[in-house]
Amino acid sequence: MLRKTLSLATLLAVSTVVQADNPIITDVFTADPAAMVHNDTVYLYTGHDEAPNNDVFFEMHDWLVFSSTDMVNWQAHGPIMKATDFSWAKGDAWASHMVEKDGTFYFYTTVRHKDDKPGFAIGVATSDSPTGPFKDAIGKALVTDDMTKHTPNDWDDIDPAIFIEENGDTYMFFGNLMPKYVKLKDNMLELDGDIKTIDVPNFTEAAWVHKKGDNYYLSYACEFPEKICYAMSKSIHGPWEYKGILNEIAGNSETNHQSVISYKGKDYFIYHTGALPPKNGKPSGGRFRRSVAIDRLHYNDDGSLKRVIMTTEGIQK
Repeated sequence: MLRKTLSLATLLAVSTVVQADNPIITDVFTADPAAMVHNDTVYLYTGHDEAPNNDVFFEMHDWLVFSSTDMVNWQAHGPIMKATDFSWAKGDAWASHMVEKDGTFYFYTTVRHKDDKPGFAIGVATSDSPTGPFKDAIGKALVTDDMTKHTPNDWDDIDPAIFIEENGDTYMFFGNLMPKYVKLKDNMLELDGDIKTIDVPNFTEAAWVHKKGDNYYLSYACEFPEKICYAMSKSIHGPWEYKGILNEIAGNSETNHQSVISYKGKDYFIYHTGALPPKNGKPSGGRFRRSVAIDRLHYNDDGSLKRVIMTTEGIQK
C-alpha cells in the first residue's frame, strides 16, 4: 500500500499523517515504544535514534510522540522533551513511559545523571496535555544508580513502566539484568516504600505490565540478542509464572522493547526493529537506528498469550 512519510522538518514543526505498514514511521528513527490510550486516541511515545552509523553506540537526545485513532494513520506532534530539560541530567534520552492520572500526564523516563550521581537515573516530568510541553516535576531524579546495588553496571535502573491498579495504587517497574518494582505515592512523584526485586528467568530489560481479566502479565526483553518473554500472575506482587517467549528477535536489532495495549476491542503488540531499509538516500536501520512496528496480540482460551507474528504489512483497517 502507499505510504505517506514524515519529513524531519515537518515532524519538528507541525503534525503530519502517515499510513501503516511496518515499520510505521520511515523518515525518522524511533525506538523503545510506550503507548497510552486516552480519550479514544492512542498516543505513542518513542525514543529518537540519531546515531550516524550502526557500529558505535546509541545517540538519543529527545523523545517523540505520535497519535492515532485507528492504529493505521499516525500523526506526529514533534519532540515533547529533551534529556537535558532535566537540569540534573547530562543526556541520553532512553526508554520512557507515559500515564495519565486525575488530568495530569506523568512522563517517567531514563536519562544519564550528571557526575555528582553518575550512572543512569529515572526522572519524571508532567504536563496538562499528552503532547506536552513537559517540565521536570521534582527537580531531581526519582531513582538514581546509588539507590540499588543488584548489579555492578551503572545502567541497572532503566526502562520505567507504570501500572495503575483499579483502586489507584501505582507501581513502577524498571531495571536491567535485575527486574525491580516500587510503589509510588498518590502524588505520583515520590517512592512509597522499598524497591523490591522480581523473580523471573533470563531478564534483560524493558519490563512492561498489563492486565486482562484477572490476569497480570509481565513482559520483558530476555537474553541477548533480545527476545520478548513473559510471565503471568494473579497479583501485581507475584509470584510470576514464566510462560515463555512472546516475540522472537526483531530484525537487524540486538535490542527489543515492547508495549501492550487494548484499543477499540483489539489487542496490540508494539515493538522496535532495525529493519528499516534505505530510502531516498537516507541510511538504513540497524542496531543503533531502530524503528517502531505494530502487530496484533492474541490470547489463548486459558489466558496465556499466543506468539506474536511480526509482519511487514502491519495493522490494516
